[in-house]
Amino acid sequence: MKKNLFLIALCAVVASCNNTPQQQTSTEKTFEFTGNPIVKDKFTADPAPMVSNGKLYLYVGHDEYYQGQDSASGGKEFNITEWLCYSTSDMKTWTDHGSVFRPGNFAWADTITPKVGTAWAAQAVEKNGKYYYFVTCQGQAPYSGYCVGVAVSDSPTGPFKDAIGKPLICDTMTVNGPRGWWNDIDPTILIDGEDNWLCWGNGTCFMAKLNPNMIELADSIMIVDVPKYTEGPWLHKKDSIYYLTYASHGNMQEAIDYATSNSIFGPWTPQGQLTGEAENSFTIHPGIIEFNGKWLLFYHNATLSIDGINGAIGRRSVCVDEIKYNEDGTMQFVNQTKEGVK
Repeated sequence: MKKNLFLIALCAVVASCNNTPQQQTSTEKTFEFTGNPIVKDKFTADPAPMVSNGKLYLYVGHDEYYQGQDSASGGKEFNITEWLCYSTSDMKTWTDHGSVFRPGNFAWADTITPKVGTAWAAQAVEKNGKYYYFVTCQGQAPYSGYCVGVAVSDSPTGPFKDAIGKPLICDTMTVNGPRGWWNDIDPTILIDGEDNWLCWGNGTCFMAKLNPNMIELADSIMIVDVPKYTEGPWLHKKDSIYYLTYASHGNMQEAIDYATSNSIFGPWTPQGQLTGEAENSFTIHPGIIEFNGKWLLFYHNATLSIDGINGAIGRRSVCVDEIKYNEDGTMQFVNQTKEGVK
């Protein structure tokens, strides 16, 4: 019986990753923010906020439990087969828009071989009335390793469609640094006037300028050298200062560090930690944005329990706290709270 149940569960995981285009949900529910974590009925990770037309949209990966997850390794601790979207106008009442994209929406994505979901960190941005979703997923031949894909929609909640029919970034385009085959993950986008910048990478921090159409590289790929860089970069700009925030390696878990510059080309000045290690989570991932007069830091920990299943390395929960700036433009250390942003 146990063997049969395992086979059923495995089939369900594979089926959820199939290449059928994701259908938009017809029913959306709302919920009230009652403190961190924000979402309490699903495990969520890798937050990416976006503001459009007076609303904050929060895109996250859906951390999903599967039998055997707690003894898995080599990246299989993470089982993400879809990206979810939530929105709010006041940080109090949130709308759950459900699943907005899956790796299987890319014909070039490998949704079978890994056996568990490989929909890693992503970010959506708005440009000229279009919404561009830059995501991480596993490629299939001839695109080896993890890739950065780009999808486009007329709506922040989709449906999103593959914008170019191939990865925007794949393993053959970048040097195999400390992380080898999963160098190309965790894209972040900064729209800086007429310029569009893409930054990504695990072990190595890559950056490249995008063409005005948002779906092609405009120039060669650069490497950004900042201390303790691990993964999960996030670019933002306040006044005339550029900020590169990222998951950093420390003692036994990741923390969040950042660097500042007066130019996107650097030099980047290390500013130390923005916030410390996440509770019960080896990973942490920053998402920074200004909304309703406050600067906000979104991140994840692993403190949530759902139906008797506890948080873990692959079962995380997205949180939010406020960022405050010093007169010199540096960010004050953010204490992670249970209360979150009021």
